[in-house]
Amino acid sequence: MPEPVRRHAGTPDMLPVGSPGKVGILDLAFERIGDRTELTGHYQKAPLHITRPLYRDPEVPGLPYVMIMSSGGGVLQGDRYRVDVSCGPGAAVHLTTQGATRLYRMEQDYATQLVHLTVGPGGHLEYLPDRTIPFGGTRYYQRIDVTAHPDSTVVLGETLLAGRLARGERHAYTAYCGDVEVRDTAGRLLFADPLRLVPGERAVTGPAVMDRYGVLASLYVVTGARPARVLADAMHEVLTRTGSRAGAGVLPGERGAWARVLGERSPEVEAAFEQALDAVRGLLPGASAPAPRGR
Repeated sequence: MPEPVRRHAGTPDMLPVGSPGKVGILDLAFERIGDRTELTGHYQKAPLHITRPLYRDPEVPGLPYVMIMSSGGGVLQGDRYRVDVSCGPGAAVHLTTQGATRLYRMEQDYATQLVHLTVGPGGHLEYLPDRTIPFGGTRYYQRIDVTAHPDSTVVLGETLLAGRLARGERHAYTAYCGDVEVRDTAGRLLFADPLRLVPGERAVTGPAVMDRYGVLASLYVVTGARPARVLADAMHEVLTRTGSRAGAGVLPGERGAWARVLGERSPEVEAAFEQALDAVRGLLPGASAPAPRGR
């Protein structure tokens, strides 16, 4: 737990940590059965739950589309969420969320979400949640740990807003911290991408963070199915055409490619993100997935 979030530990006056509805758990397992991927393991604890897997893509009829949902209206102080997903050999799954993740003001504690994704040989997993919006006073930590087999493909995406932009709120949160770490099946670290945004201690509007923009989107493609440089060049080419403040490059050890997009408004950033994602999907076998909501 990063110290900028941990320092705010406390006991809320209302529902304390561990109370019913404050600990959300999802434990999902997917396996290849016949010509499609099936949900073979499913445990959930409110407020987290999922929709029934939907097979929406006619180009890849065996690919399930699964939406992670919350029975609450957003993330509150004292909330502790955990999501564990296992994608077995040859299986494929597309995971997203029901909508934006809203992080409400936190005055007496903090909130966390821990995500662990495991992908077996020949597996293909996409984890592409909707945008995250930290309200003023938010104290939040998210960690995404991935264990990827060398013969698997993992596509991760994240979009972060500087706040409630429509209300003119920018970087009014107390602390937003995140970690993305990807390891191979032997436990060796392939790459890590830490994020520490604490506006009260250090400027978060520098050129290496969010600059003057209100939206930051990141896309990571971990795979050996195509050369890393080919993937990075494909994303760079389409991002250049969008006119966005964006870039793409090769992940350490050439284990894939990644891209980052900055913009003032969600629609323009999400459009550029989707174009980069589509460019990568066109190069990966069996990687087609349903179009996002609204398209």
